Amino acid sequence: MTEYTPRLFESDAAIVHVGEGLLSRMLPREEWTHEAHLAACLWIVRDRPEITPERDMRAIISSYNVAVGGVNDETQGYHETITQVYVAGVRAHLAGFGDGTLTDAVNALLLSPRGRRELPFAHYSRERLFSVEARLAFVEPDLKSLAHV
Repeated sequence: MTEYTPRLFESDAAIVHVGEGLLSRMLPREEWTHEAHLAACLWIVRDRPEITPERDMRAIISSYNVAVGGVNDETQGYHETITQVYVAGVRAHLAGFGDGTLTDAVNALLLSPRGRRELPFAHYSRERLFSVEARLAFVEPDLKSLAHV
């Protein structure tokens, strides 16, 4: 895999902007990066207890995708299995993070193995992860349990 340096966040306000923009479906599409996905997820897990990401992220992200002109189907848009891998990674990260600002928590996640773009491939073969079944519904890993995320 190609080495990738994540774009870190400068403030809690920048993270809240992404999270609130996702929920309101007003975040500009070009701001919906890998880092934004993880920042919004961490903010939701940490600061929005009325949202259950494992249950609610499908509707949140799918409706955002449509609002910015995207499509959710068998080949593009929302991907259930990838989302659930990162939700598990965010929860595990926060469980071991301790005290700190939202910015500290998000940036530490982005710099950790749990924040890497290739995280799902530690648990899934490319064929299984990119199957239609995995996009539309959560599928169990075929390489390594998510208990080790």
